[in-house]
Amino acid sequence: MDKAEQDALKKAAGVEAAKLIENGMIAGLGTGSTVRFLVDELGRRVQEEGLEFTGVTTSRRTQEQAEGYGIKIVDIDAVDHIDVTIDGADEVDRNFNGIKGGGAALLWEKIVATNSNRIVWIVDESKVVETIGKFPLPVEVIPFGAGHVIKRFEERGYKPVLRKDAEGKEVRTDENNYVVDLHLDMIEHPEDLAEDLINTVGVVEHGLFLNMVDTVIVGNPNGPRVMTNSNK
Repeated sequence: MDKAEQDALKKAAGVEAAKLIENGMIAGLGTGSTVRFLVDELGRRVQEEGLEFTGVTTSRRTQEQAEGYGIKIVDIDAVDHIDVTIDGADEVDRNFNGIKGGGAALLWEKIVATNSNRIVWIVDESKVVETIGKFPLPVEVIPFGAGHVIKRFEERGYKPVLRKDAEGKEVRTDENNYVVDLHLDMIEHPEDLAEDLINTVGVVEHGLFLNMVDTVIVGNPNGPRVMTNSNK
C-alpha cells in the first residue's frame, strides 16, 4: 500500500467518524495523521453546516489545527465529562488492545480517553493486527534519570531506544518528557507488561491501551468497516 492509498483510507475513516459529533457535544480530539483528516472534516462541518461543539484535544498540534477552523477548544479541567473521544492508533488487535503514542502524545491521549464516555479509534487497514507489538511501544519517561530507566528496560529484554528527531535531539512530549520506544516485536501478555512499566520509577505513562476502545472505524478499500468491542 503506497502513501496515497493509505491516506485515502485514513481520510475515509476520519470522515466517517466525524458523523458521530453532534451539536452540543463535548468531544475529545486525538492526535496523528488520521485525526488530521477527522479535524479537517469537522472544520468543514463547522464552517458549512453550522456544527457547534466543544473540543478537548490530546496535543497542542491538534488544538492549533482545530482552532484554525473556529472550533472551540477548552482545557480538560474545564469540562465535567467528554461525550466521545475520537483518536488514532498505531496498532489494534482482535481483542481491542492497542498501541498508541507514535506521535508522542500518549499521556494526554490516555488522560482524555479515561475521562470519556465513549472511545472511538480511526485507523487504516494496516493498523489491524493479530497480536500487538510489531510497532515499537512508546513509554513516556521524565528526563531526570532516564538513562537508568533505559538500562532497566535493557536488562528486562525490552530493547529500548530513546526517541530522537531528525536532528538527533531527544523528542519531547507536550509535558517536556522523553519517549522511549520498546522494540518487542510481539506482546503476548500485555496486561503483565503494562503493570511492570507503570510501576517502574521514572515512567510517567505507557502506550498500551488495553480493552479501552468501544469502536474502531477501519478505512477499507471497500468502504469504512466498524469493529465493535462486545466486552465494553
